[in-house]
Amino acid sequence: MFTTAYAKAPNPEKPGQKAPGMGNILPMMIVMFVIIYFFMIRPQSKRQKETKLMLENIKKGDKVITSGGILGLVTAIKGNIVTLKISSNAEVDFKKGAISSVVTQEVEKELKGEKTTK
Repeated sequence: MFTTAYAKAPNPEKPGQKAPGMGNILPMMIVMFVIIYFFMIRPQSKRQKETKLMLENIKKGDKVITSGGILGLVTAIKGNIVTLKISSNAEVDFKKGAISSVVTQEVEKELKGEKTTK
């Protein structure tokens, strides 16, 4: 009723012969790394440098937006702590890393609802 099935033995390789397709893998991996570098790693490191430079250049009197969306005026900087005036009688301390951007004139007009012309 049942018959015995035998698998065909693989062809014996000649000495010094490479496995098929191994020569194509290395160049493909190099190309993939280059693509990942230019589309992911390089832009991220550039963004980190810009953020670090922005945080180092914050000074008293700058208007900033925190990562939580709070808009405030820098009143004091003590090391890694920035004091923001968020209303006429309220000041809050934040770490410098919590500041996401410095408000420019274009952003200020956008916050007030004015149209910007370019």
